[in-house]
Amino acid sequence: MNLAIKDIRYHKGRFLMTCIGVGLLLSLVMAMSGMYRGLLDDATVVMRSVGADIWVVQQDTRGPFAETSRIPEDIHYSISIVPGVAEAAPFIFYNMQRVHEGRKLRFLLIGYDVNTGFGGPARIISGGPIAQKNYEMVADKKLGLKIGEQMKLGIHHYTVVGLTEGMVSFSGDPAAYVSLSDAQEIQFRKDNDAIRNERERIRSALRGVPAIRPDRVPVLTPEVSRIARNEHIINAVVARIEAGTDARAICDRVKSWNYFSAYTAEEQKQFLTSGICKKARRQLWVFRVVLMIVSAVVIALIIYTMTLEKMREIAILKLIGTPDLKVIGMILQQALAIGTIGFAVAGFLGYHAFHRFPRRVIVVQFDLCVLFAITMIVCVLASMIGIWQALKVRPAEALLR
Repeated sequence: MNLAIKDIRYHKGRFLMTCIGVGLLLSLVMAMSGMYRGLLDDATVVMRSVGADIWVVQQDTRGPFAETSRIPEDIHYSISIVPGVAEAAPFIFYNMQRVHEGRKLRFLLIGYDVNTGFGGPARIISGGPIAQKNYEMVADKKLGLKIGEQMKLGIHHYTVVGLTEGMVSFSGDPAAYVSLSDAQEIQFRKDNDAIRNERERIRSALRGVPAIRPDRVPVLTPEVSRIARNEHIINAVVARIEAGTDARAICDRVKSWNYFSAYTAEEQKQFLTSGICKKARRQLWVFRVVLMIVSAVVIALIIYTMTLEKMREIAILKLIGTPDLKVIGMILQQALAIGTIGFAVAGFLGYHAFHRFPRRVIVVQFDLCVLFAITMIVCVLASMIGIWQALKVRPAEALLR
């Protein structure tokens, strides 16, 4: 006779509710593990999709992801002729927030060279890539736009020609791709009113320069305004290297120019995961540990309560000669059953709920195995209190109760 199964059948309703409660706690632990994986994947998905071996950014910065970086667009020509570099292209991106048809949309706008496609969307699930240099965009489906839909960015409307999936920034915002010239125009070009105000300020400043004749001010104002309104700025130059080439050596060569900083793809990944996401990673780890401690306490209290309710039955079992190992096995089996069924409930809830979370939750097989092993260890340790209480019961107490 299996005493654990007999007792579970007798208290079926309470046991199932206990398993569901533990399952809810374990589902939170599972969600935290998935959010941790999702955070790391979201932080590097754009960088990985670009497929660059080297990132050239502004001098003394760790941009473009870790901090702001601005360099001239034409520098990619100098990078492309460095020995060992197979291909180089300009790259620009920045966060935007717009109101579209009554909805507030926050997204990452990426500008790339549509002639080479270097830095563009890696996989388009619907529609096609950008076919012309102006007024077309490819958006992640998380943005909620449809193919053929138009969205105003800057002073022009852009038509969605393709949709991607899973392309987000490190903060979880979906990405949208446009051509390099469009991205520069959206970010730097001002509207007509702003241009007129800028020219008036420049005209006033030029009037105060003694070396400039008053009759030359109207002629110089548009030229100075055009120079000041330079739009040929990018955030980084991305480059692929030839097979067998040392990426670190090329980065050192670029740095020797004393105008720019260069990093390998692995270094950029470290800036993202160890810098930007560092505190978020620690916070998720703390939550996971706290939830596992809470789960252990809950299981321990449940097993302890169940054991106290069976003290007379345990005393009777000892009175008729039942060995202590049989009693210990009953308590231990109940604790492991609670953990196993609770883990199954957590897996069921996660399968049907995690994809609805605002941020991506990635649950891998390794994490599930580790969590199951930890759950079993926690159940064994939690059952120790109930076992200790059961071993203290004397057979004679069956006659006193």
